[in-house]
Amino acid sequence: MTAALVIRPFDMKDEEAAVALWRDCGLLRPWNDPHKDIARKQTVQPGLFLVALVPGGDGVEVLVGTAMAGYDGHRGSVYYLAVAPGHQQLAIGRSLMTRVEQQLLAMGCPKINVLVRTSNVKVVAFYEKLGYARDDALSLGKRLIPDL
Repeated sequence: MTAALVIRPFDMKDEEAAVALWRDCGLLRPWNDPHKDIARKQTVQPGLFLVALVPGGDGVEVLVGTAMAGYDGHRGSVYYLAVAPGHQQLAIGRSLMTRVEQQLLAMGCPKINVLVRTSNVKVVAFYEKLGYARDDALSLGKRLIPDL
C-alpha cells in the first residue's frame, strides 16, 4: 500500500477527478450519467462514498481511488470501486474495501454484494482474493429514471 494513502469521505470538490477516474477505469456506460449518480449519493448515506488520495508532485493530493457503498437494512452494496491504472497493485482497492466493510459492519450489515461484469476476470479475481464468492443469483435491473 502507498504509505501516505488517505481515505476519506467524498467531497464535491472531488467530482471531476472521480468521474475522470471512472472513465479511465472503464466504469462509465452511455446510459448512466455519473454526475447524477454522485448527486443522488450525496442525498443518501454520503459517508459511504469514499475516495483514496496520495500526495502529488506539487504537494496537492491526487485522487487515485473511489468506492461508493450503500446499506438498505438487509444487504450492503459496493459500486464504483476504482483505482487509477498507475496505482493498481498497491493495495489501494483492498484498503478501500476494508474501510467500506468496516463501515457497513458498524451499521449492522450482515452481507455485502458486489456486481462485476462476468467478462472482467481481473476484478472477479480481486474480489475472490478478498473472500467474496459467487452467489447463485442473477442480477436483474429496471431503469426508473432515465439519465440521458
